[in-house]
Amino acid sequence: MILRSKPDFRDILFAVNGSILPRILPQLAGIAVVTAVAVFAADEHPGIFAKISAIPFTLIGIALSVFMSFRNSTCYARWWDGRKFWGELIIACRSLARQASGLNASHQRFLLHGLCGFTAGLAARLRGSDELAEIGKWFDPAALAESPNPTNTVLHELGTYCITLMHNGELGAIHYSVIEGQLTALSDVQGSCERIAHTPVPFAYSLLLHRTALVFCTTLPFALAGSLAWWTLLPVLLVAYTFFGLDALGHQLEDPFGSQPNALPLNALQRIVEREMLSALGSKDLPEPIQPKDNMLT
Repeated sequence: MILRSKPDFRDILFAVNGSILPRILPQLAGIAVVTAVAVFAADEHPGIFAKISAIPFTLIGIALSVFMSFRNSTCYARWWDGRKFWGELIIACRSLARQASGLNASHQRFLLHGLCGFTAGLAARLRGSDELAEIGKWFDPAALAESPNPTNTVLHELGTYCITLMHNGELGAIHYSVIEGQLTALSDVQGSCERIAHTPVPFAYSLLLHRTALVFCTTLPFALAGSLAWWTLLPVLLVAYTFFGLDALGHQLEDPFGSQPNALPLNALQRIVEREMLSALGSKDLPEPIQPKDNMLT
């Protein structure tokens, strides 16, 4: 996730880090070439584009802007939902750590290390990395090897462990029900995050937007070249930067758990859980919080 303050005038003119510009430079270069061809043709053959009016492009541009705004709002909602679910995960882990504080040290360690394993496994699962390896840093992977969903199995093992404590008289029934409520909340978080990760914006919807924006930006120069000559580059590239930039930004927000610059900082959120669970166990040797590098928090 990109962390930068409100851009000042210098940033507006020169900032590249944190901008969507590097992602769309090939498209802008292609549009510039098409615009140069259109201007050159208009210079060599005056009046060749005289019958192409700019009025239809105005109407199409307005419709395309509304359509693109709706798609980006949908993608941002997915991103914000993902952030809310990870906020709920942190709250549930903190609550469970507090509720487990009355147990003896070994039971408390098992539960809180399990929460770290669950958080690490969920982050790996959402990003398509090695789920078992990440969980294994905190939780015995032997019980997870044959599971189709190791992260969920961690919660199952924690729940089974608490039931055993209740049957042994080490955990009261009411106390167990409170802890089970937090485990259920974590299960809800996992299911909600998997829903976002496994249900992308419909392909046909995105394809329609990509095609319309591409056709609009490649045909617009021919409507302006006859009257603006080489000044055509300025409005055409500005429109292309806006449309292609919003399209690329929406694509990044669509997958809030990915590795794109605007994706959620799952590693940093995971580290928050690890630090707080270890602190609740009395550990003084805590891992360092993840800091932004070049305004990027991963």
